[in-house]
Amino acid sequence: MMNGRRKALRSLAAAALASLIGLSGAAAQSGTPIKVGAGLSLTGGSAPAGKMLQAAIDIWREDVNAKGGLLGRPVEFISYDDQSTPSNVPGIYTKLITVDKVDLLLGPYATNFVAPAMPTIMQHNKMTFSLTAIGINRHFNYPKYFSMVSVGPDGVNAFSKGFFEIASQQKPKPQTVAILAADAEFARSASDGAKEELKKHGFKLVYDQSYPPATTDFTPMLRAIQAANPDIVYVAAYPPDNVGIIRAANEINLQPKMFGGAMIGMLITPIRVQLGPVANGLVISETFLPSPKLQFAGLDDLMKRYQAKAGELKTDPIGYAFVPMGYAAGQILAKAVTETKSLDHDKLADHVRKNSFDTVVGKISFGKDGEWTEARQFTTQVQNVQPNNLDQFRDGSKTPVLWPPQYKSGDIIYPYADARKKP
Repeated sequence: MMNGRRKALRSLAAAALASLIGLSGAAAQSGTPIKVGAGLSLTGGSAPAGKMLQAAIDIWREDVNAKGGLLGRPVEFISYDDQSTPSNVPGIYTKLITVDKVDLLLGPYATNFVAPAMPTIMQHNKMTFSLTAIGINRHFNYPKYFSMVSVGPDGVNAFSKGFFEIASQQKPKPQTVAILAADAEFARSASDGAKEELKKHGFKLVYDQSYPPATTDFTPMLRAIQAANPDIVYVAAYPPDNVGIIRAANEINLQPKMFGGAMIGMLITPIRVQLGPVANGLVISETFLPSPKLQFAGLDDLMKRYQAKAGELKTDPIGYAFVPMGYAAGQILAKAVTETKSLDHDKLADHVRKNSFDTVVGKISFGKDGEWTEARQFTTQVQNVQPNNLDQFRDGSKTPVLWPPQYKSGDIIYPYADARKKP
């Protein structure tokens, strides 16, 4: 009988020890979940990026909870679809803050959506990390705002700085520029930055046109550009527009010496596959991409896990343009909470401003206006793309980095007509 009791006690002790060891992981979580809230575009024109960002934050949440959560509490992620409609955004963030009573905020995604969210966020004295918005805090000067776009001190000029730097290095140097931009917050900002950059290099602006976001027929504008005969065409546009502009340029055989710009649609893999060789020669701006010089701890594992889920989630099959930035925002948020042992937004924002953070996109620190202290926007060129081939985009070899020099992985094919020649 005594031996039986001893065995039972040993079993109970072993079970208790196993339970204690398990406290380092998910078993350590207890109490009310820490709620993280965001508004994202999950339907409509901005959905490709929004769905990637949601997937990234979900993977981050899984990873945090697998390690015990934050402050010993599980993390819950609450998101609402803004339907790619900026006017929906204030109501979403009001609901997150006042009804769901979330502890922490992320987002929104994109300049057009972050701007209308800011008054609500500021009114409630909350901190947020916007996901791919530019120049927001020039208008609001809010100390608890941080951006997950690598424009740094260059601001809106970051989307054209490398483009015009490269153009100025060509021989003979091109002289004239045409700009076409959507009449919406991001595109206007990128266009304004482009006008400043082209002046720095002595280029002459010979065509400058904006268009309503609902535009579907771009042929008249492209013909007007063709008539102006610029050496360079710079476009600032959203995903649906990109396809229409690029196809219209191809149909009329537009042949400037250099063509591209802040073409957000070219960051979406299905659009790249859809356009195929039609996109060859475009020089574009990218925030992140697969490249041998952009390998950071945790990145490879993150992308493998995301890509394994992409089919089920019906989202971008590669995801480098947005997934790493979404996950990195979560990493910064988690580290700030852990190191301050607090959910107080004033304390968290102060900590974020004063520290740097190792993430899947490298080391990040924040400076003026909540932007990165160092710009790290990449200028790439679409080269030698074949039709109907998804896998060709997996390693970044079809979009080599041209600028900045420290990340360069290829050379420009110039002029644009040469890049469009069939191999």
